[in-house]
Amino acid sequence: MSTEPANPVAAVRAVLPSLTPAAQSIARIILDDPGLVVRSTITEFSAVSGTSEATIVRTARALGFAGYSQMRFALAAAVAKEPERLVPGDLAPDDPLTDVIAKVARAESEALADTAAQLDPDRLGEVVKAISEARRVDVYGVAASGLVATDMSQKLLRIGLSSHPFSDAHLALTSAALLHDGDVAVAISCSGETPDVLVPARTAAEAGALIVGITNNPRSTLAELADHTLVSAGRETAFRPGALASRISQLLIVDCIFVGLAQRRYETADAAIRATREATDRYRNR
Repeated sequence: MSTEPANPVAAVRAVLPSLTPAAQSIARIILDDPGLVVRSTITEFSAVSGTSEATIVRTARALGFAGYSQMRFALAAAVAKEPERLVPGDLAPDDPLTDVIAKVARAESEALADTAAQLDPDRLGEVVKAISEARRVDVYGVAASGLVATDMSQKLLRIGLSSHPFSDAHLALTSAALLHDGDVAVAISCSGETPDVLVPARTAAEAGALIVGITNNPRSTLAELADHTLVSAGRETAFRPGALASRISQLLIVDCIFVGLAQRRYETADAAIRATREATDRYRNR
């Protein structure tokens, strides 16, 4: 990363899978207790983490900071703004339901805030423009991301754009092979490494389509493949695989794309929404 992340904790979580084993051990300590970094000199943190000072500096740079001091200051600023984020938030087997409610709600609200903070409006605008001008839009996603793909495609259809969601890899490949220049393929994967999403996305790229990636990991294979990458910030845990925090952060991006499209295509979008509403109203009232 060329610039320091706006939210250092969210940035560490996003790139964790792409770090070396040594850097991952340091990153996990940062995620578990960012306050420890804030309180520690590099020598103290080296002793606590069991890693060399050189490894710590390399990890800080891999996370987008000039060095350990800059990472420490960024974490201190983040903690000062939101000290409650120092409170452990992962679900435990013996958590009472009152804590479950509070922790889940907090995870969802943080996912939305973190995603909004790192969503680049210029990149979002380029995605909106490309989809608005596209002949056809494929949306690829499986499991929880498949639900988001279906939601996005439904929204695009609602405003008159030709869009199809695919959660089956074979069907996705069939469609991807028939795309060409001027089409758009949106690939959604939390990890950015889902084969059933990557293979059709790569096929679509080879066919000439523009690729939009929605992923938590800005260093993933999907991010490297995509022409435009929009980074979500949801986090999954042992108790919440396919967690709502992951889906809701992806859905926020989808909603921002949808609203941007509706603004850009206001007259046709408004007419399409009215026409589809009238059709569904007639169906319900028959």
